Amino acid sequence: MKNKICVFAGTTEGRRIAEILNGAADITVCVATEYGEVLLDHINGITVHTGRLDEAEMEMFFKNNDFELIIDATHPYAVIATNNIRLAAEKCGVRLMRILRSPENHEAKAVYVSSVTEARDYLLNREGNILLTTGSKELSFYVGLDMQKVWARVLPSHSSLDLCEKAGIPSSHIIAAQGPFSYDINIAQLRMINAEYLVTKASGTSGGYEEKIKAALDFGAVPVIIGEPPQDFGYTLDEAIEELEKKYNIQKRVINIIGMGPGSENLLTVEAKNALSECDAIIGAQSVVNGISLRKPVFFEFLPEKVMAVLANNPSLRKIAVIMRGDTGFFSGTKKMTDAFRNECVRIFPGISSVSVFAAKLAINWDDAALVSMHGRYHNIVHTVRENKKTVVLAGGSNSADVILKKLSGYGFNSLNAAVGEKLTYEDEKISVGTVGELKDRKYDDLSLVYIENPEPQNIMRIGIDDSEFIRGDVPMTKSNVRAVSVAELSLASDSVVWDVGAGTGSVSVECALCAFDGTVYAVEKEDDAVNLISQNKIKFFADNIEIIKGKAPDVLAGLPSPTHVFIGGSGGTLCETIKTVLLKNKDAKIVINTVTLESYHEAYECAEKFGFRDFRCISVNISRSRKIDRYNMMCAQNPVTVFVMQGGKNFG
Repeated sequence: MKNKICVFAGTTEGRRIAEILNGAADITVCVATEYGEVLLDHINGITVHTGRLDEAEMEMFFKNNDFELIIDATHPYAVIATNNIRLAAEKCGVRLMRILRSPENHEAKAVYVSSVTEARDYLLNREGNILLTTGSKELSFYVGLDMQKVWARVLPSHSSLDLCEKAGIPSSHIIAAQGPFSYDINIAQLRMINAEYLVTKASGTSGGYEEKIKAALDFGAVPVIIGEPPQDFGYTLDEAIEELEKKYNIQKRVINIIGMGPGSENLLTVEAKNALSECDAIIGAQSVVNGISLRKPVFFEFLPEKVMAVLANNPSLRKIAVIMRGDTGFFSGTKKMTDAFRNECVRIFPGISSVSVFAAKLAINWDDAALVSMHGRYHNIVHTVRENKKTVVLAGGSNSADVILKKLSGYGFNSLNAAVGEKLTYEDEKISVGTVGELKDRKYDDLSLVYIENPEPQNIMRIGIDDSEFIRGDVPMTKSNVRAVSVAELSLASDSVVWDVGAGTGSVSVECALCAFDGTVYAVEKEDDAVNLISQNKIKFFADNIEIIKGKAPDVLAGLPSPTHVFIGGSGGTLCETIKTVLLKNKDAKIVINTVTLESYHEAYECAEKFGFRDFRCISVNISRSRKIDRYNMMCAQNPVTVFVMQGGKNFG
């Protein structure tokens, strides 16, 4: 008869323990919720008990099942459950193993205080909104806090509301409801008030303590916990696994991640072939695994969670070969796979890169080439080709070789030399050579490589592009010197997400796109003529990462991705509403506003005051440029512009 073990699995550590013991012992896993049960669905052969147990119920449960070992892998904040498990195990005389969370899973963000008064002192001079969940009777202890930043969750009774009023909490800041509250409700309330802190007691009275803590941590609020921190006694996960494997004679599992290179088995390294010959089973995408002639059990899975499910359902498999296409270190799924198996013994066997094979067949060096992947991902290929003499692209999915070549053709790169490699190392391998214009209309295999040569790359960073270079028409445009100041104040990174609101001709959008070449610039403009000009300037300046959004701000902003930076050149009288939309998307977005008239200056300043920005400054830009008049050069002044720079708005709920 197998040994009987009970695992309380409230964490990923608990599921990991259950997977390791599965097959070596008779396992019963206890979870508090149906969601916890769902997370164990991939493990066959275990018994799952769903529902919370008090101490007496645990004691009866342990006795009836005759367990020889109890493993407590509940959440560190499940203090009541941990205490009940310990007491029940002691009364039944059953050995208890408590699992500590690993450092990367430990919520160090929580703050423990010994009393409500100490909680108030901690919060006294801190910025950000606060959600109090300690009940109405102790609200008087929080006097001294800025009650405009405090929300209180209390019982819906007259006495509770009276105590809120006496404590000075505004009626709009009272959440009167009966608990316990679910994780989703906690998240919704934290989001509603944009809380930076959640105050709770560690006792977990009326339930819901764990749901509060998890919601606060997931939302990014600091849990301020009144009570003692969880006791760190027990085993780390690695210590527990080592002891369990030794005690129950469990062979340590070895995961061999093997790079197949372009696809042919002939290009496998000797080490990789040896690892394959010794494995118990092979796992990988069918199109990749089909290239292996060894007769081994095969599972056609390539997503980490699916591979983990295969291993959980087949505990007898101890040496596994997980096959990855290409080179394990070059745009490979290997990182996600190794992350999933970070607690296993993982060995990586690199394959010969398809880029290396392709370059060899073209007889070119690739040490000076830009290497990018567009297989299932966006890349600003126009920018890369424009700036580099050689570019090699892994094509695939929606970004097939012909799509990439047509994109380059649309930006005037038709004359550049190019090549496409299909099914490299297979019998039906094909390599097509020509110009971008000649190759763009052909159809290619889904997984191909594209090579492009640009003999005259342009890699000069341009800030303050001369106004005459833009296609203009009658649409207003931010002038070059003011534009240079504005873009510099944005302090863009290469992967920034920028909103250019009131984009006009697109001059600011273009310069932002050239700076944030790995990011995206959303040019928001309501006028048809301006939208047309932005499209033309996007092509002229090779700014493929500009997305043109036709419509009026703030109406069209809600559907856009969260911005890291925002430039507002014109808002049509909706500046405050536009800023509020920005802050609701990202309260730390860097915002730069240009104003020319006194009215827009006044509106911008009022908005800055209203939203209470952490960082705020104004820059007055007065530009004069020389102009030839007869035989003289006269300095002619442009309209003065005030540039507002702001970040970290707080008062926008």
